[in-house]
Amino acid sequence: MAILEVENLHTYYGRIRALNGISLAVEPREIVALIGANGAGKTTALKTISGLVRPQQGSIRLEGADITRAAAHEIVRRGILQCPEGRRIFRTLTVDENLDLGAFVRTDRNGIAASKKIVFEHFPILLERRGQLAGTLSGGEQQMLTIGRALMARPKVLMLDEPSLGLAPMLVKQIFRIIRQINREEGVSILLVEQNARIALALAHRTHVIERGEIKVSGTSKELSTDPEMQRAYLGAGHRKR
Repeated sequence: MAILEVENLHTYYGRIRALNGISLAVEPREIVALIGANGAGKTTALKTISGLVRPQQGSIRLEGADITRAAAHEIVRRGILQCPEGRRIFRTLTVDENLDLGAFVRTDRNGIAASKKIVFEHFPILLERRGQLAGTLSGGEQQMLTIGRALMARPKVLMLDEPSLGLAPMLVKQIFRIIRQINREEGVSILLVEQNARIALALAHRTHVIERGEIKVSGTSKELSTDPEMQRAYLGAGHRKR
């Protein structure tokens, strides 16, 4: 059974149709990428799954249970965490305080301490900066904090929205290496929205291409990375789809 199943999802902003019947699934311990041009509906898909936007039609299931109409905090409690585009950290709080807020749905103090240890193992720089105000971190460190804060809730599915945005290439490689580690070592399934198609295909097991609110192409990342149409549209020399 897929851990996350999205079926025939339609989402509107007023009269504007942002999603037009998308369907996708994420298997346990799998990384699935959703790529496409800016405005294609990628972020809306994540917001709809996480309960921040209500769909007009379709269903969302987590481990077989329907969560289509569940409140956003309940979806977090059940195990779907979203790392939003732009990071959205609490800039006037410390790194430690940001991580503690990530565990707001939990009451197991020993488990929370164990989760924080795991975060620091994946992101040693956060351990060094734990008493520092989050707003004074570099862009890469803030992205690490965003992912670390999500891990504090013990996600079953981690949804990442443009984790490479605004980062230098060396930092992007580091962030994506850690994302792969989290998937392999912690067993967290990942739904990735990413503007850099090449790096998304290199990381994900399967990839969907979304255009104007519809999934147009789906397949294994290995298949899509060698597809001539994908090469032309997304993977041309020096091309970075925005």
